[in-house]
This record gives sequence, C-alpha cells and structure tokens, in this order.
Amino acid sequence: MDYEAIIGMEVHAQLLTKSKMFCRCSADYVAADPNTHVCPVCLGMPGVLPVINQKAVEYTIMTALALNCRIPEFSKFDRKNYFYPDLPKGYQISQYDLPLSRDGWLEIEVDGQTRRIGIERVHLEEDTAKLVHVDGHSLIDFNRAGVPLMEIVSQPDIRTPEEARQYLTKLRTILRYLGVNSGNMEEGAMRCEANISVRPKGATEFGTKVEVKNLNSFHSVKLALEYEIERQTRILEAGGHIEQVTMGWDEARGVTVVQRTKEYAHDYRYFPEPDLPPLVLSREWVEGVRARLPELPDAKRARFMEQYGLSRYDASVLTVERPVADYFEACVHALPPSLRGKEEAAKTVANWITGELFRLLKAADIEIEAIKVTPKALAELLDLVEKGTISISMAKDVFGEMFQTGRSPSQIVQEKGLAQISDVEELSRIVEQVIAENPGPVAEYLGGKEPVLRFLIGQVMKATRGKANPHLVNELLKQKLSRV
Repeated sequence: MDYEAIIGMEVHAQLLTKSKMFCRCSADYVAADPNTHVCPVCLGMPGVLPVINQKAVEYTIMTALALNCRIPEFSKFDRKNYFYPDLPKGYQISQYDLPLSRDGWLEIEVDGQTRRIGIERVHLEEDTAKLVHVDGHSLIDFNRAGVPLMEIVSQPDIRTPEEARQYLTKLRTILRYLGVNSGNMEEGAMRCEANISVRPKGATEFGTKVEVKNLNSFHSVKLALEYEIERQTRILEAGGHIEQVTMGWDEARGVTVVQRTKEYAHDYRYFPEPDLPPLVLSREWVEGVRARLPELPDAKRARFMEQYGLSRYDASVLTVERPVADYFEACVHALPPSLRGKEEAAKTVANWITGELFRLLKAADIEIEAIKVTPKALAELLDLVEKGTISISMAKDVFGEMFQTGRSPSQIVQEKGLAQISDVEELSRIVEQVIAENPGPVAEYLGGKEPVLRFLIGQVMKATRGKANPHLVNELLKQKLSRV
C-alpha cells in the first residue's frame, strides 16, 4: 500500500524589538551575561503587572499581512498553564481562541510547480527562559524569558519533506524582508516544530499526528521528516498503531526519539489573561501598517524580471535576501548613463554579484552588508571593463583587491599599471614582431589551421604581460596575416 505524509509546521520567531513583550528589559540578550536582562515582571514576581509591547503587536500584524492573513478587529491574550523550570510565572502569556490573525497562505515552488500552503494563524506570546545543562545539573538563564515571540502555524497542507524545507526557507525570507526577525536558527531566534502523520493515498481522514522537536536547521527538518515518514509507514504496514507523542530529533544518530506523550489544548487550561486588556485593532491602523510593508520577495522578483530583463533564475537568486536585492539595484543605478542604457547592463551586474561577489562572500564567511565594495565602486569597475581599460580577467583580480581593501578600482589599476594597451600603433608593432618570430605557426594558419590564431594571440598577450586589448589584438592579427 502506498502512503502519503500530512505535514503542518509551527514556527516560533523572536521579534526584533528593543524591549521584551511585557516589560522594559532589553530583548538583546544573546551576548549578555546570564540573568542580567531581568526585572520583577519577567521574573514573575508577585504583584507585578505586564504592559503590552506595541511594536511587537505591529510586527506581528505586518507578518500576518505579508502572509495574506485576515486581521480581526478584536483579539486578546490568554494564560497557557503548565509547570516547567523555564517558566517563571508557572504560565505563559500567549493567545488561544482570539489570535491577532487567521486564514492566510504562502506560495512555494517545488519541482517547477507552485503550491499554496495555508496559514492557520499568526499570534503573539512571550518566550521562556533558557535551560543550560552542565555536569548533571540544570541552570536557568532568564534573559530570554519574556522576549516577544511570534508563532506562525501552517495548515496541514505540506506533503513532502522538500515542501517543508521550501516553506521554511520562503517564510524566513519574508521575515527578514520585513525586518521583524533575524532568521538565525543557530541562536534560537527562529525555531520550528513539525506535526506529521501518514495515511493511505486516496484516504480523506488524517492519521494520528506526531510532533517533532529539536529541529535546528532546514536540513534537519528535511532529514527528520524523511525518517519519521519511514518510521510511521513501517508501523502501519506491520499492522501497528501510531501513538500521539512528541518526538525529538537526534541529529547525531539521525533518528527521532520519544520525549513525552502529546498534550492537548485542554491540558493547558487556557483562560483570558486578567492583567491585560483586549486588543481592538481599528481598520485605519491595520491599513496604515499595510501601507508600510516593504516590497516582498515575489513582487520584487517579478519587477526585476520586467524592469531589468533578468531571467527568472537570476531574479530569484538576487531576491532571496533583501540586502542582496538592494545592492543589485544600487549598482545598476550607479552605472554611468552610457553603460546603464545598454540592454545587457543589468545582466552584467547580476553576473558579477552572483558570481565573483558571492564567491568572495562565501570564502570570507560574511554577509553582503559587511563588504567594503560600494555599489558605486562596482559600477566604476564595470565601466573600466566596458571602456576597454582593463580586461575581464584583470577586473576579477582588481575586484578581489577591492573586496579586501575597499579601495577604488581606478586607484588599483593605476598603481599596479594594469590598464590595457589599446594603442593601435603600439600593438601593430608588437603583432608584426610576433608574426616575424613565429613563421611555423603563421604558415599553419595560412594553410587553413584557424585554431593556431589563438596561439599567436597568446604570444602577443605574453609580450605585453597580459595588458593588450584582446579584441584589438585579434583584429590586428587577422588583418596583418591576410597580407602575408
């Protein structure tokens, strides 16, 4: 019997606010000493009262709108009750039946096909403290407790591990475009869990779902889902039953392991948070947030294709990260009018960014925001190539030094004497000398062996230490050889 997977994703994203969700403590805790970004509110001391972080609400609404969600006018916070050492109050302030948004969708592309994944809800809550396990003891750092945490819950519309990976990748791109989340899974700023079940193909009812945690990378998500699909399929084929449990992904062993039996919503005894008023979101305020949304990846990709004549592939690569897309456009706008007006100008810029620049970024292990090469400097380098001042191979060497030092291409070319020789009279003299010194190859060329021309061009380039304009050398050689 053939089985298919039913997958839903829950993503928790820390919001890039300056302060925590319900107090004024700094939310920038990653590099801080343990338990230094705390106060009576986020430590859950008796008698303290929370105050809603408006910026966190705005960021959540921004995300919901970017995910095509419906924004109800009325929302509220709830207490999610459970006892665990990382929860200082003994409950978590979250949202249950009246979240900030519902009923959205996100489109992904898998194997050339577009798939629409439903978004059940985007809601807001507070993060928990962090447990650190050392030598058989568990220590608690409360710096993270109370940091604004946005939860994005998908519908069970995902069918394969690859679709799950593409969904998470697209979602991370949108969050980074909006500037609401760093997307850094290594630091826990973005965390995901998967709910997965399998059923016979053609069936309409869902199977028993299993939640998989400890997924710290998109690659781990794909591997864990592949393993869990295989595990559940084996059980069903053997006539067994799937238990509703929470599994953890063991990265080292490449397997999922049981952590605990799965809780249900009623286990948390949700009830309205008595210390916080309900939220009433006016249509005018929501539309004001919508008006401030940046151009999102899909729209930017479509514009790049139309405005700059880029292929779908090039436009997709350039728009995965907003800083890369912004750098590309800044480079195009910095080109001199004579070069910018050429049909292939934008494609040339795209090639340099996705080729040489990406290669150097990967080697240096840095993001594009940290580079020393300004868009104006890259545009200047491309103009030098267009004018024939330097060759493309020389330009790559110059660009490498620009990347390391931040110096202008003109300065590097002048100091190193890299300018191409384009003087016809000087090159004619060198070409004639090469022809005179290589009678054998010349005879072969005249005898019909045209590939020999490349050897003669190489001899000219060697005589000029690579500075000769290759196009001009090619023309001069053909012209003078025709007279021999």
